[in-house]
This record gives sequence, structure tokens and C-alpha cells, in this order.
Amino acid sequence: MGLDRAASIEDLRLRARRRIPRFAFDLVDGGAESEHNLRRNSAAFEEISLTPRYMRDVARIDTRAGLFGQTFDLPFGMAPIGMLNAFWPDADLILARLCKRENIPYVASSAASTTLERLAEAAEGNGWFQLYVSGDEAVTESLVARAEAAQYPVMMVTADVPAAGKRDRDIRNQLSVPFRFTPEVLVQLALNPVWSLASLQHGKPNIANYADLLQSATSYADVQKTLITPGFTWEHLERLRDRWKGRLLVKGILHADDAVRCADIGCDGIVVSNHGGRQVAFGPATVDVLPDIAAALDGRIRIILDSGIRRGADFMRAKALGADFAFSGRALAYGVGAGGAAGAQRAMDILKLELVRAMGQLGATSFDAIDAAARTPPTT
Repeated sequence: MGLDRAASIEDLRLRARRRIPRFAFDLVDGGAESEHNLRRNSAAFEEISLTPRYMRDVARIDTRAGLFGQTFDLPFGMAPIGMLNAFWPDADLILARLCKRENIPYVASSAASTTLERLAEAAEGNGWFQLYVSGDEAVTESLVARAEAAQYPVMMVTADVPAAGKRDRDIRNQLSVPFRFTPEVLVQLALNPVWSLASLQHGKPNIANYADLLQSATSYADVQKTLITPGFTWEHLERLRDRWKGRLLVKGILHADDAVRCADIGCDGIVVSNHGGRQVAFGPATVDVLPDIAAALDGRIRIILDSGIRRGADFMRAKALGADFAFSGRALAYGVGAGGAAGAQRAMDILKLELVRAMGQLGATSFDAIDAAARTPPTT
């Protein structure tokens, strides 16, 4: 199937799976343990009904959304994904540049394969930075200082990694960083020559922002130890709030009480997220907890949602349940895997087309005007 025949994000995902070695594809596509939570994220969106209203003039659809003093052309951005250049060479920069062209935010992962400085340049003012708090305070301070110097206006601190998610696919694939060229891997490389040649040209991916620290790493588990902080507490968040002068978001919030505490500390917003089903197999879908969190916050701080978005209408569903904005990671990553920069643009075009058509069917001329009244009352 050519890119022009890809009708959905799932079509792009299937095309990417055919082009990418299994060990690299699973790195992004996989989830924790049975992957039940990964599947539940998307399934929960499908269960949310919105009631169309007709005989309204929808000749002009306004998809813009304002957030933190900036107006974006679309109500969503690119979620942070670590080691994405292992999925497709140069994926980080492809997506950062795409987000700049489309005027949406791009969140650079601290575990990216490209330095935060290069990604800030590529996103040109639309870049945000995602921070994994290290157990070594000097490492965390170094990343924060670099993000400050790169002039990121927003920092998103990830709170949902007190322990490493058990990803069965990565264990089966014997994933390591840097990659080990085992006989099985060599066979996969031979079966995927386009990916292999492109990767050879760009070099083996690594976690660029931790390059010095990871020189001695021999396994992916060693890498995870650098990114995971069992001791990260509310007191640490308070100190980070005092340290960071820009906008501060907390990513990984799933409970209303935690959302309220973020607001009390002075955070500018939260990201209702379960790490795309990659950390916990038993947790709730993000859209299932969103209404309670929105009710508890009552507009005090901004609410962003991620995890499970695969359709343009999902952005409307998130807005109707209380989110101000949304992020999608895998949807755009699948586009890159399906066809590099052209594939990323195709994924973006699919999401935009679906969103505009869904807004027209809903009878909504402005994304900002979508609210709880659009939701079909649940049956009892």
C-alpha cells in the first residue's frame, strides 16, 4: 500500500511494521506486560459518543487552540518518545520540523536520540522539553540548565516512572542500548533493507542527552536505571517548581487528588497520561479518569491528555470530557515509520482531515467551543 492509499493511522502502522525490524518496531509499538492497558486506551475512546447537531453553518471550521499564551493551528501536539530514531532514522528531527510547519507543539524527550539543543532549533519556538528526573540530582540539574539555555518555554516533568515498566516484547527481543547485533537481529536487518541502509547512513541511535553517562551501559535495564527515580516525591516537585521559571507541567497524572496537589504547588498544568500503556498494565484508560480530574480542578490549571489517540475525533472526545489540549505520540511516529518525512506528513494530514470532518458532523465551527454538552449522556 502506498502512502496516498493510507486511509487511517492503522494503515500507516501496518505499513511501518512491514518496513521496520521487529526489535525496533516493538520498541515503540509495544506496551507493558499483556498490553491490556495499551489496547484499553484506544478502546475507551471508541466508547465515548458525541451527539451531532445539524443545520448549522459549518463551511468554516476553526481548529485553533490557545495554550500558555500561544495559539496553535491544531488542538494537539507531538508527545515525547524516547529513542525514536531507532524506530526510523532521523525521526526526532523529522517530527520536530513537521510540528513547526504545522504550528503545533513538539515535546522533546530527555531520552531522545537527538540532543535537546538540536531539537529546540528544529522546532523553532514550538519546542517543549520533557524531563525524566534522575536519581542523581546533578544529572537532573544539568538537563534543566540545558533546557533553560535552549529557551524551552515549557517543561513537562514525567512522574509515572517510579519503577520500570515490564515490556515483554523488549525482553523477548533482548533489547539493549546500544543495540547488539545478534544472529536474530542480523536476520531482521537483512529482511528490512530500507531501514537497515538508512540506519547505516545515520549511525546507531542512542540516548543523546545522556551520552556521557551511558558509555558504560551494557543493557537496556542499565539505561532505565538512569531514567527512573523511585524516590521522586512531592517535595522534589516543589523544588523543581521553584527552580524552573517557565511553564511547568506534570505528566502521568491519573487521580483527581494528585491533580489538585499539582495545582496547589503552582504547576501550570497536568498531562493526564498512562505513558501510552507502556509503564503499567493494570491502570485505567486516560479518558476514563479525565472527567473526575477536570471536575476536581475546576479550571484552576490547564489539562492536557495523551495515550490512545488514533483518530481525529478523539481530540473532540478529549475536549468534551474536560481536556484543553491533547498529545499523540505513536500516531505520528507510525507515519514516520511508514514513509519517513512524507509518511509523517501523511499521518498529520489524516488526523487533520478526520478532525475537520468530525467537527463538521458535530456541528462545531470552533474547537474551543466544544464542551461537555457535546457528549451523548451515558445510558443507564
